[in-house]
Order: sequence, then C-alpha cells, then structure tokens
Amino acid sequence: MSYYEISLPNLVLMLIPMIIVMGIYYKWALKVETILYATARMVVQLLLVGYALLVLFKQSSPYISSSIILVMFVVAAWIALRPIKQYRRKYYYKALIAITAGGLPILILVIFGVIGLKPWYAPRYLIPLAGMIFANSMNSVSLCAERLHAEVEKGVVWNEARGIAYQTGLIPLVNSFFAVGLVSLPGMMTGQILAGMSPLMAVRYQIMVMCMVLGAAGIACAVFLCLIRRSVICERD
Repeated sequence: MSYYEISLPNLVLMLIPMIIVMGIYYKWALKVETILYATARMVVQLLLVGYALLVLFKQSSPYISSSIILVMFVVAAWIALRPIKQYRRKYYYKALIAITAGGLPILILVIFGVIGLKPWYAPRYLIPLAGMIFANSMNSVSLCAERLHAEVEKGVVWNEARGIAYQTGLIPLVNSFFAVGLVSLPGMMTGQILAGMSPLMAVRYQIMVMCMVLGAAGIACAVFLCLIRRSVICERD
C-alpha cells in the first residue's frame, strides 16, 4: 500500500476543531446552525460523490464524462452568484458563459496539450481536473461579483470598480502563488507525495494546477465583468 488509510474512528477526531469553531460561533452570538449545516452538507456531499466516483471511474464513455462536465458548469454558475442572490437570475447565463469561457479552453489545453490524456475522457483524471478549474473559477467570479456591487453601491465609477472587483476575485489565488512552498504544500501535491509520487514530479503537476486555476479564474472574471457592464451601468443611471 502506497498511502496511509484513515479509519472512521480516527476521522471522527476531526470533529474536535469543528466543535471549537462552533463554540466560538455560539460565544460570539453568531449562527451556529450555519456551521452545523455546512458541515453536514459537506459530509453528505463528499460521501455521495465518493460512491459516485467509484462507479464513474469504472465507466469509459465520452458521453458520461461530457455530461458530468456540463453539470459542473451549470451548478458552478448558479453557486457563483450566491453573494448577490437578488441578481442571480439576471446574471446567471452571463456567469455560465464566463465560467465556460474561462474553464473549458484551459481544461482542453491541460488534457490534450500538457498531459496528453488517453483517452481524453478518462474520468479518473478528467473529472478531478475539471472540478479544480471550475471550482476556482466559481469562487473568483463570486468574489468578483460581490465586490463589484459593493463598489458600485458606494458610487465608485465603473472602471475603478471593475479593477477593484477583478483584483478581489483573484486575491486567494494570487496569495496561494506567494505562499506555495513557503507557507503550505498544496493539497494535490501533498496527496501525490503521500501516494508515493516523486516530489519533483508532484511539483510539475502542482505548477500545472496553479497556472490552470489562475488562468481559468482570471479569464472567467474578466468575461463576467465585460458581460454585466451594460446592466450595471444602466442600473446606476
């Protein structure tokens, strides 16, 4: 075995830090149910996706893999607009176009250019890579959208608000570029090393991952801002 198994009793130990966070929430009069709900949903979702992936990894169909990618796009665009729920329906298709424009070309570049995956629809590789790309694009568009409307509501002119929003959307990813190797070892790299891969090869994969997520997120945010520009300006006027 090239990795350490985590037993269920040992995994339960990770409830300790969660309980501490819930205690802080309670002490500071915050909504403890938010953490409870988020934790429960996280566990259920991961269990479901774990069992689903066991089945999917045994499949070898471009149609199944493509369908999963399509679902990722649809869900990511909806969740991305959570901070501005009042505009969710109005901006949904624009967010969908933005995340697709940012994520799909990068995914194609990675699958066919960098890795040379054969077959290209191999779910064991395609789905995790697509998930990383779309999740980071989703988070960046979400931050970008929230900050843009915050700046617009303060009366900031469009060009300045756009620049602030764009930078805000990319802050977590840019920070990770500065911190990687010094403050933290990224999850994918750590997992590969624990699984027995050479650290130098794991580094290559991590460089690929970091470039692909920043590229996809940066393009997605830029496209989203361009698409909603007219709507935001008209609302202001």
